Amino acid sequence: MAELPYSEACERNREPIREVLKDFLPSEGRVLEIGSCTGQHVVFFAPTFPNLVWQPTDRQEYLPGLRARILQEGVGSILPPVELDVLNGWPDHAFDAVYSANTAHIMGLPEVEAMFSGVGRILLPGGVFCLYGPFREKDGHMAKSNERFDQSLRARDPAMGIRDLGLLEKLAASTQLSLIGRKMMPANNQILVFERHEESTDV
Repeated sequence: MAELPYSEACERNREPIREVLKDFLPSEGRVLEIGSCTGQHVVFFAPTFPNLVWQPTDRQEYLPGLRARILQEGVGSILPPVELDVLNGWPDHAFDAVYSANTAHIMGLPEVEAMFSGVGRILLPGGVFCLYGPFREKDGHMAKSNERFDQSLRARDPAMGIRDLGLLEKLAASTQLSLIGRKMMPANNQILVFERHEESTDV
């Protein structure tokens, strides 16, 4: 079998994330994963949710390894990976849920804004967007380990950085999303759960 791309962090966090997703993902429908990277999450999650169809995505340079993992370890409910750059090329159909892990802090702010805008467009009313990663509190507080991580990100690329929770809530509100859940996770990470507003029936 071909050697597959591997992330130690994905291996460590997949079980705690899955337990939280059990509380928020719909019982059936379609899930878009933004930034599938190595594919370790989607191949681990999919068997737990047999009535969900998963659409993994990533930027072009990550697709070969992602495709290889899904061919080797995937199940029938995982669709072939497709390219997705949040700045353009979003799917032309709707999803019941969106999941993304460790993406907001490695994107520049325009990409984070584009991600929320895109999710707001493709997520069905009542659908959820589950976003995993480290986040800065509204008062600016972060754990010491996250402060060091944030500094290392900004040294690598000034556009990167751990995102402020208040900013994300504002971006969500501008795209018909509301924060409905927040779960603290190991290693000072969190899962933020946003819900797409129901369509207005006002005339």
